Amino acid sequence: MLSQLASVLTDRVGKPKLGFVSDNNIMTLHSTLPGRLSLGLALLSFAALLEAAPAKPRARDLGVPFSGTPGTFNAITDVPGVEVGEVTLISGEGALKRGVGPVRTGVTAVLPRGKSAPLDAVFAGWFALNGNGEMTGTTWVDESGLMFGPVMITNTESVGVVRDAVISWSLERYHVDLGDTWQLPVVAETSDDWLNDMDGFHVKQEHAYAALDGAKSGPVAEGNVGGGTGMICYEFKGGTGTASRRVKDPSGEYMVGALVQSNFGIREQLTVAGAPVGLELPGDKAYDAALRPHHGNDVGSIIVVIATDAPFLPHQLKRLARRVSMGIARTGGTASNSSGEIFIAFSTANSGAAAATGVPALKMIPNDRMTPFFQATAEATEEAIINALVAAETMTGINDRRVEALPHGRLQALLAKYNRLATH
Repeated sequence: MLSQLASVLTDRVGKPKLGFVSDNNIMTLHSTLPGRLSLGLALLSFAALLEAAPAKPRARDLGVPFSGTPGTFNAITDVPGVEVGEVTLISGEGALKRGVGPVRTGVTAVLPRGKSAPLDAVFAGWFALNGNGEMTGTTWVDESGLMFGPVMITNTESVGVVRDAVISWSLERYHVDLGDTWQLPVVAETSDDWLNDMDGFHVKQEHAYAALDGAKSGPVAEGNVGGGTGMICYEFKGGTGTASRRVKDPSGEYMVGALVQSNFGIREQLTVAGAPVGLELPGDKAYDAALRPHHGNDVGSIIVVIATDAPFLPHQLKRLARRVSMGIARTGGTASNSSGEIFIAFSTANSGAAAATGVPALKMIPNDRMTPFFQATAEATEEAIINALVAAETMTGINDRRVEALPHGRLQALLAKYNRLATH
């Protein structure tokens, strides 16, 4: 679908010209017009086309069996108040020309309390399974137990511009006079340099603004979108994925949602619902012989954001973040030396906990009742990764490097072979 739209959005010499907005996804294709004007024109020009676009199948639609009960959207936005925005940048083809393209990248924004209450901090905790990567702002998350503002995800070389954009966006949109206070935005990354002109710095302030302003609840676009546009997972095309789980507790029912930027793993490791899919599909691997002598089996990274409306305190959210590791392992991941596997978890409960005056009345679920939430985190993470693989489409990037999508029909055949195909 993205490649078809990229073909439509060209001028007479084949240069991408306009962008478009679709649900949570905003795709900007290097316009010759000013950024915000191009986005507005694109919205008007392509709304009808996007309305007619068929929905992509997700992993469950293909018969992949998962344990647990998802929420309405089976997405991180099932957690009340959470909003997601995605900006996708695709332009150019052929040989790499630094600063020109080809471009295969983007930005993803996760707003814990949406745009309506961005300054109401949430309790949060983070964890690095393997730290070869970056997530800014986490030193203060550790120290304070609080996260102010959104979680942003982009490519490795664009962390700085996205971080600065979050600060300026907050100042401009909410007219915040920070005085002697400051912002330490949480911005994470994975590398898309196999397909994208990553050193060309194509992500700009306007793209981060568009992701933030376009964030909303409801279904979340997956695959070659947002920060996940140029990502590779188990040497198939990877990208953005999401899932959720309902959790029943004596105090009520809660949601746990996961959003992943999936860019890790080698083919042989891929496991889907217990079936050795990667071993059965050894051909058309993403990385060529030129890369392997330098990296061997060490490729990629994954960023995971966990959201819940269950009332947890920061130390409990760090425990939740650690359980993301279990979900990755279910798909075959082992956290290789060069992989940045970094996770953050936040709770939308306990609004007003960061108030500087008074004594906040806090609630928490006891540690003894956390196990179902641990399980939900692992399950949602696993499904989000497989959803990213299922949604992603074959992509050709710099120097005509081609990364194949996970073939749906062959996946279903393998699940049937190993008696794992779900019947609806």
